[in-house]
Amino acid sequence: MHAKSRNWEGVGEVRSLAKNRQLMKTPGWSSIEVDNKMNVFFMGNQSHPRFEDIYKEMVNLLAKMKSIGYVPDYNYVLQDVEDDEKEHILTMHSERLAIAFGIISTLPKTTIHIFKNLRVCGDCHTATKFISRITEREIIVRDYNRFHHFKGGSCSCGDYW
Repeated sequence: MHAKSRNWEGVGEVRSLAKNRQLMKTPGWSSIEVDNKMNVFFMGNQSHPRFEDIYKEMVNLLAKMKSIGYVPDYNYVLQDVEDDEKEHILTMHSERLAIAFGIISTLPKTTIHIFKNLRVCGDCHTATKFISRITEREIIVRDYNRFHHFKGGSCSCGDYW
């Protein structure tokens, strides 16, 4: 609530209070199975053996997305940082890393199946619509609330989730 209203002082107070009470947020992760191996991605995690290839694919996708109208929604970055850092943070969300890995690890036009333990943020939802359009792939994301079936730049949820 404080972060959405850009009240960074309030954010700091809540984080301090949570830390003092030893409260922890559930870390978000996304998984994808490729060649009978489960690959799990956490936001910003760079430990995957193919991370460099994954990141290159994300940068490539981001450029293509922007060329057809994608504009990152920085409201989903709940940190007080510069816009270029906000873009980087969004690019490193777990579902995007999993999708990029799926793209570089499977044949063209193969359907990508992602499982996410939390809800997909609005910007990742928009980005995945663009990615499905650019790559001509179906991308199915099962998040905490529902299945999202992305195809040709649209989602089965009708942008309501």
